[in-house]
Parts: sequence; structure tokens; C-alpha cells
Amino acid sequence: MPSTLTETKADMTGTDTHSTDLLHTAAKQWAYRYIVDLESLSAEQIRTLLRVADDFRDASTRSGAKSSLLRGRVVANLFFEDSTRTRSSFELAAQRLSADVINLTGKGSSVSKGETIVDTARNIEAMGVDAIVVRHGASGSARLIAESVRCAVLNAGDGSHEHPTQGLLDTHTLARALDRLDYDLAGLTVGIVGDNLNSRVARSNIHALTKLGAKVICIGPPTLVPSGFRALGVELSHDLDAVLPRLDAINMLRIQFERMSEAPFPSVREYTHFFGLSEERAAKMKPGAIVMHPGPINRGVELAAAVADGDRSVILKQVTSGLAVRMAALYLCVSAITK
Repeated sequence: MPSTLTETKADMTGTDTHSTDLLHTAAKQWAYRYIVDLESLSAEQIRTLLRVADDFRDASTRSGAKSSLLRGRVVANLFFEDSTRTRSSFELAAQRLSADVINLTGKGSSVSKGETIVDTARNIEAMGVDAIVVRHGASGSARLIAESVRCAVLNAGDGSHEHPTQGLLDTHTLARALDRLDYDLAGLTVGIVGDNLNSRVARSNIHALTKLGAKVICIGPPTLVPSGFRALGVELSHDLDAVLPRLDAINMLRIQFERMSEAPFPSVREYTHFFGLSEERAAKMKPGAIVMHPGPINRGVELAAAVADGDRSVILKQVTSGLAVRMAALYLCVSAITK
């Protein structure tokens, strides 16, 4: 009987021989059992993840098209922060790969009784878990866990540090929408608007997009787009209207009031006036330019409802890409622990 991670093409429902060979080749070459950020990955490693996601894309959205690649494996979702989309996406991704899934939350866990997150992770691993997906409010927590266990670890968001699979799925969506299927983004300009300061999504997007050749402009009030961001290799702007016609894609971030100790602008109405993507503003974008949002959307604040649901919007396609990207990340990282 073939190994779970080296199934024959008959076990890969919905994929052809070429796709199956590509998956196995990628798994053999992938040496990393954890993904805690995109800053430490090379451009080619990011492209590998995105190409594997391409192969999973069709199967990811069909409930009957399951792969057996992770059959017999166990994935634990360990979430210390609230989540709907990300946790559900990881759960479905694992199930599409035929893995067993257990969902754990920080509320009511041993951590609330004083146990460290490292001890919690080690105890979960001792139960025979092959991968831990972790979300935590402290920056660096995912790496701390990854370096304390031997199983695969995927960062589902740690504080304001990074959210690597969100950065990957945003990049995957953007590249497909703008016909850059080779994942060479040279010549494209992407705007990230809003709460860049507190956004782990912004940081992961910046690392992925710039490594693949895109120009990134961080846009927002000075309190949310500080000058220190230039060190990440991006352009800064405090005037959305001035840069809007240059953008091939715009990613509208939610204002994370829960991570702020004081208001970063006088009022939500004023923020929306200067930095919200209204229908009038969207009409000034390039032909073919796309609108993105990592969710959840505050309609009428960062973007108008008509824009969120309009022809330029690829927001639901981001959700679809999220499943494929997380299948790819789980498959590759679990493959690495078997070597």
C-alpha cells in the first residue's frame, strides 16, 4: 500500500497525472515543517506554495472531490483569538485532504489555568497530532510553538506580526485575477489602505508581493502608516486620491480598534471621507483594477457596499483561494515531518 504522502494518481480525485507529479515533486523538495511568516521565505518558496495551491484549487471547492494525501493524519486548530473564516478555512482544507481535525480554543483551556502555550502545544503533540494551526494575540507566539514541538506548525495569525496564509491567498487571488499565473508580479502596483500599523495581514502581503516583484504603496493617515514602514521596501502615502489611478489592485484593511489604546483619527466619518473606497473613488481606478479585503468587512467604513459587491471585487475569490492555499501549506509542511 502506498504511503499517505505518496499516493498514486488514482487517489487524487480531480487531478491529472501532471498535477499529481507536481505535488509529489514539491513535497519531496519542501524542507520546512512550519510556516510562521513570509519574511523568512524566498520568492521561489512562495511560488512553490502558490503553484501547489493551483493544483488544489478545483478540488478545494467541491465537497465530493477529496484527496487522500493526509489520510490518517491529525490536524489541531489551536485558536486563542476569535475566528470564523480562518479557522473554518483550515478545517475544510484539512478535511479536503482527508485529515482528522480537532478544534481547540484558548477559552476554557489549560492556558486559562496558568499553563504556558508551549506546554499546551507539547501536550497536544503528545496525543499524536501531526500539525498544529495556531492563532494567538502575542507576536512571536507561533514561532515559539514551532521551535518547541516536532510536528508541523502553521501560523494563523500572531498579534500584529504576520498572517502568512492570508498573505499567500491574497497574492494567489491577485495573480490569478490579473493574469500573472507565473507569479511574476513585476510591473504591478498594489495599494494597502488603512490600519497598516496593527495589521499582520499588511505585513504578510508586503513580504509576499515585494518578493514577487510588485510595488506596494501603504496608504492611510500618518498614525496608521508610520515612516518606519519604508524599511519594508514600500512607498508610503497619506493621500488615497493621489495614488488611486496608479493601482492595479487595492487591499482595504479593517480598522483594528481592539488593538489600539487611543483613537488614531478624530472620527470614523472623517476616516471614511479621506480613506474609504466609495463608488466615486472606485470609478477612478484603472480599467481592470481589482478590489480586495481580508475580512471581516465594515461596510460603509473602509469601503462602500456597492464596491464590495461590485465587478471589481474579488473578495469572495480570496475566500476560495484561502482553501487551496491552506491545503498546500498543510500538505507541504506535513510532508516535511516524514523525511
